[in-house]
Amino acid sequence: QVQLVESGGGLVQAGGSLRLSCAASGRTFSSYAMGWFRQAPGKEREFVATISSGGRSTYYADSVKGRFTISRDNAKNTVYLQMNSLKPEDTAVYYCAAAPKGVSYSYRMYDYWGQGTQVTVSS
Repeated sequence: QVQLVESGGGLVQAGGSLRLSCAASGRTFSSYAMGWFRQAPGKEREFVATISSGGRSTYYADSVKGRFTISRDNAKNTVYLQMNSLKPEDTAVYYCAAAPKGVSYSYRMYDYWGQGTQVTVSS
């Protein structure tokens, strides 16, 4: 089992940057692909980025490609989401999640979820 705790959210002006962190408990962190999703009020949960268990493969939603970077440090049991050039439409609660069967764009493939961290981008 994996427990996930996100941090690093906050309020930032458009064009600014934030780095989200997701700390995982458990010795099997390095065997999971990890993903970031987000959900804005009144909208469905949306895929943002995912990274393979070893960190060699990454995939992004078109809406964040070139602005966001997902990375992981398996020695620290942590996955990161560096967010640059933030836009008001990036405002949402951001969740990290763990997938036992490899990278996926679908939230259904993720078994474990954090509680989320709020990101608000002002115009």
